[in-house]
Amino acid sequence: MDRQELAGFLRSRRERITPADVGLPAGPRRRTPGLRREEVAQLAFISTEYYARLEQARAPHPSREVLAQLARALRLSDAERDHLHHLAGAPPGPPPGPSREIRQSIADLLRRLPEAAALVVSATYEVIAWNDLAAALMEDFSVLSRRDRNLIRRAFLGPYRNGRRLYGVSDADACARTATQQLRAAAARYPHDPEVTGLVAELLAGSAEFARLWAAHDVADRPTPCKTFAHPLVGPVSVNCDVLDIADRDQRVFLYTAAPGSPSEEALRLLSVVGTQRMGVAG
Repeated sequence: MDRQELAGFLRSRRERITPADVGLPAGPRRRTPGLRREEVAQLAFISTEYYARLEQARAPHPSREVLAQLARALRLSDAERDHLHHLAGAPPGPPPGPSREIRQSIADLLRRLPEAAALVVSATYEVIAWNDLAAALMEDFSVLSRRDRNLIRRAFLGPYRNGRRLYGVSDADACARTATQQLRAAAARYPHDPEVTGLVAELLAGSAEFARLWAAHDVADRPTPCKTFAHPLVGPVSVNCDVLDIADRDQRVFLYTAAPGSPSEEALRLLSVVGTQRMGVAG
């Protein structure tokens, strides 16, 4: 661990970020360029004292979890994140399990797509990021536990809305089959991750359909490019589904867009106004 270089690197990254970059007020008496130490500590969910010691080259070896939190708080690029790990004496290696860390540029992309419902799923189909329109179209993921945000678990084990799986989407059976195939590929990439193996075991025990699909040993292709959601408020919403792979994080971005001028485009616009506040429907 190179404490002096690590201290200088953290300080330089902190000073280049403005409060506005992270949604903080500048305040009338800000004397330091960029963020204050206590603001970085707050964003990284660590103590201000510990962060101050890191910048003073007096702190003990930071854990990989702390390094990941600092990289996210300081909006480091992938190259900068790797450099941070090397300075801290913890060179980045292959992840033991599927990544749940969202690249800042992807998080920004979701917010900049007001007319598209967009979400990011991990290699195990856990929804790990979404925009407001995706929440309005599907459900408010922010009120769900991590377990309940897993789409493959929901597809095979429920809960089902009005007896329909996966939010009443028209190709729900095909989605379930594709998700099974992609989960099999993920299980091969992360054979020792307890969350992956636990999810597979739970699905095998709870769903005969999943067990049958799993036994086929198929590995995945793409989801259906067009689908229709049966929404409880605005009715059928037909969308195009495009998938962007984030290869270095083993994640996927799902983008749902309606044809210009179509009734479904009007339905999405209504949902963007209504949001999740008036849904009143259980997941």
